[in-house]
Amino acid sequence: MSKTIVITGTSSGVGLALGNYFHSRGYLVIGLSRSIPENSNFITIPTDITKEAEVELAFQQIVKVTNRIDILINNAGRGMVGPATDATEEEILSLFNLNLVSVVRIIKRMVPLMSNKRGKIFNISSIGSLMGLPFRGYYSASKSALDMVTESLRYELARFNIQVCTVNLGDVRTNIAEGRIKSTVSIDYQKDYNKVYEAMNMDVDKGFEPNKLAPFLEKLIKQKSKIKPHYYFGTFIQKLSVLLKAILPQTTFEKIIASYSGMGHTNKKRGK
Repeated sequence: MSKTIVITGTSSGVGLALGNYFHSRGYLVIGLSRSIPENSNFITIPTDITKEAEVELAFQQIVKVTNRIDILINNAGRGMVGPATDATEEEILSLFNLNLVSVVRIIKRMVPLMSNKRGKIFNISSIGSLMGLPFRGYYSASKSALDMVTESLRYELARFNIQVCTVNLGDVRTNIAEGRIKSTVSIDYQKDYNKVYEAMNMDVDKGFEPNKLAPFLEKLIKQKSKIKPHYYFGTFIQKLSVLLKAILPQTTFEKIIASYSGMGHTNKKRGK
């Protein structure tokens, strides 16, 4: 019997690539996204996962197709850029609703179809969750929160024979910039923000192709031994940043990030 995989955020980018890959490998793939992608071969249930009623309707449609879920990939999410002090409360809550609360909402509803079936849950996070990046503080925070909830779920879902981990991605070559929440940038931050934003988009252009992740995930799906809490998938530099963050003094690491981001300074008064 082929395994059933439910993937969120399958309308484009990584989610679409994952859906098409696993469908081609013989898995029963059910995608949840707000729109149905044109170039997909798998089942898509139109769902806004930020709305509990729509998640419930999606669940009812899933049980008409299958009585089990073997793999859940929580891929849906979005970025956010802008100064932390310029962001509105509405923007912050919107980000956390999608990147954190909706992930828990999906897990909560899908677990009954995964219990005692040795299922696996992969929460797509970010290498940025390990560090507060300039002008991406709330994005980093939302993914860091996801990492911590994932660690808690590893204890709590173990009794149901469900394994959970994050896959923390570096930059992916997608149209992610179009979906970012962009806060208003006040004049005091404009110069630094422009440099960081340019560097950020250059990193995305040099990121890995969305279809590179699927074979890596398939290995984890087939892995007999217990999966680790976190896996890091990105360029050498991005994975190196994880190590540097762990071993360097914080002030040294901040200087590296500031320089890499194009700011070239830390702890200097603005306008000087």
